[in-house]
Amino acid sequence: MTAHNTPRPQVPVVDCALYEYGRRRPGHLSSAEAMHAARTTPGAFAWIGLHAPTADQLQAVASTFALHPLAVEDALEAHQRPKLEQYDDTLFLVLRTTVYLEHDHQLTPTTDLVGTGEIMAFAGRDFIIVVRHDPSEPLTGVRSRLEADPERLAHGPAAVLHAIADSVVDQYLDVVTALETDADEIENDAFSPDTGHDIGRIYQLKRELVELKRTVAPLARPLRDLAERRVPGVDRELAAYFRDVADHLTQAAERVTVLTELVDNALTMALAQTSLQQNHDMRRISAAAALIAIPIAIAGVYGMNFDHMPELRQLFGYPLMLGGTAVIVTVVYLVFRKKRWL
Repeated sequence: MTAHNTPRPQVPVVDCALYEYGRRRPGHLSSAEAMHAARTTPGAFAWIGLHAPTADQLQAVASTFALHPLAVEDALEAHQRPKLEQYDDTLFLVLRTTVYLEHDHQLTPTTDLVGTGEIMAFAGRDFIIVVRHDPSEPLTGVRSRLEADPERLAHGPAAVLHAIADSVVDQYLDVVTALETDADEIENDAFSPDTGHDIGRIYQLKRELVELKRTVAPLARPLRDLAERRVPGVDRELAAYFRDVADHLTQAAERVTVLTELVDNALTMALAQTSLQQNHDMRRISAAAALIAIPIAIAGVYGMNFDHMPELRQLFGYPLMLGGTAVIVTVVYLVFRKKRWL
């Protein structure tokens, strides 16, 4: 079979639509048809959504829209750092999504709290291609909200970039709010004298916060570039919307920082409480050993097979030794109790 007769792989398209001046054209289009219509229709652009495509499937779309191979490679590999890059007239935006994972009321050292996914967007003058990797949330709600606002959608692919970024940052805020509840629980346990200090739970929450910070912090620069119109396709009105998203991202980042400090304090307190408890336990063990050592020491001296111990042939030597031992042990016990070693 010749190369030009080789069938193209089936592309996992979630949705493919053409928008003219912010309004969706009725009907279903293939990616090639959407591209052709977008480039021959004034005020139109194509919006294609893909979910976890394979290399062949994404390459089929990339060849249609002439996407840069380096950006396509990043979109396939996933696990990318949030970033914004420009390849000729195409923007490539990487976003990491988050979702709070529901769990039992009691945290454990192995409880996963935050799930992450990725969204990659290729935005050109007349198209936007969004690639989503699990477990990121579906973008059907974003598309529906934009379609209900044709005036904003008329701004083109940059309006879609804003809506996606806004949705992702709102997810960050929701996740941080949920983590604040878990952090409050951890803090209360750390400062409570009646609760055992499970340091593993605190480390687990700290690990999740570190991962969340790695997700949130790198997005600040891409949003700043979009808000300051350092890239093509963003008009003055959309720049204001991007600044609003950047402000929300700053709030999320600051709250993550505060949570991290709170968890660090809880960890320090838990370690201090654990150290104090260990010292208390060691005092109790030492006191018990001292009480046991007294009769052993006396028995070591007088425990020989003599008549009427302790001084060889004293008639009341043996009971006197037992009584004296009991008195000494009792006095030492009372001293330890007074010092709160027992």
